[in-house]
Amino acid sequence: MTLAPLDIARQRLHNERLVGPPCERPEDVVQWLCAVQAQDYAGAKWAVAQRTTGVTDADLDRLFNDGKILRTHVLRPTWHIVMPLDIRWMLELTAPRVNAANATMYRKLELDDAVFARSSGALARALQGGAQLTRTEVARVYEAAGITASGLRLAYLLMRAELDGLLCSGALRGKQFTYALLDERVSRTRALGRDEALAELTRRYFASHGPALAKDFAWWSGLTMAEVKAGIELAGTHLESEVVDGKTYWRAGGPAANGKLKTPLIHLLPNYDEYVIAYKDHSATLDPALLSGSSDALMAHLVVLDGQVVGGWRRNVKGKTVAITLNIPVPLKRGEHAALQLAIDQYSRFLGMPVTVA
Repeated sequence: MTLAPLDIARQRLHNERLVGPPCERPEDVVQWLCAVQAQDYAGAKWAVAQRTTGVTDADLDRLFNDGKILRTHVLRPTWHIVMPLDIRWMLELTAPRVNAANATMYRKLELDDAVFARSSGALARALQGGAQLTRTEVARVYEAAGITASGLRLAYLLMRAELDGLLCSGALRGKQFTYALLDERVSRTRALGRDEALAELTRRYFASHGPALAKDFAWWSGLTMAEVKAGIELAGTHLESEVVDGKTYWRAGGPAANGKLKTPLIHLLPNYDEYVIAYKDHSATLDPALLSGSSDALMAHLVVLDGQVVGGWRRNVKGKTVAITLNIPVPLKRGEHAALQLAIDQYSRFLGMPVTVA
């Protein structure tokens, strides 16, 4: 049977664990998805929680503080949450591409190998022995070593230290993030050769995000199309493909995910959720008219109805309550209003506080 856009969307819902059997633990979600985009930490926690059951915001903070899940720059020049078991081989595979993307900024900020060596040495000494430092404290370490570190220069110094496998996330200190030495935070893990790592990332992306295009994987991973094609070849029979309207969609080999849904079904997805941000081509899940000529619409929190993005939402935390504002251009039917309330109730349980609609 030929895939229709709705089939693609609904299979993705299942493969991304937004419907069907949920993952048992938050760690299983991160492991399954490979990486969860996380420059918005609060949103990333909500993204993980929607793919398991009974998990709260506080639960995710505890896992993060204990180093059971980590936040670092990997795949693209942005933060992702990854598993300790995966962090090293993923960095080895994708860091060269991120550094290549950063090359212009490195030159503009006068950051070269000599500066990176000095900054890394200073930071390694400061963090040795289990210390964890905030961004402001790291800046002081750099300045004490004679390295100018403010604004974008500090951001790129820290990103490079993460890409080099020196740093990863430490525990939260209040609402501030800290940095720790990766080798002290994560025990040594099994090394993967480049081809093995490429095959692993390729297989896991299409298993958890498929059906998807090669260019979707290239966008998500930051790899070149040549590397993506090589990864698909290396994955071999672990993947299957189908051509729809001239586009080749890849997914895990074997029976396709069950595309049936108990409708209506609404998800209040966070910004940067993998259901949208992990794809270059959004034709299966998003009406271009909703973009209103700007891709910034993809960066808002998303209202998804039966696999289709139909609007956006924002939240405003006031003390111990949360008010959300909805922007849904299409009128909802009676059953869809009930589905929306179920999604709001789920978000309230996750936060552990009342959620109202403004």
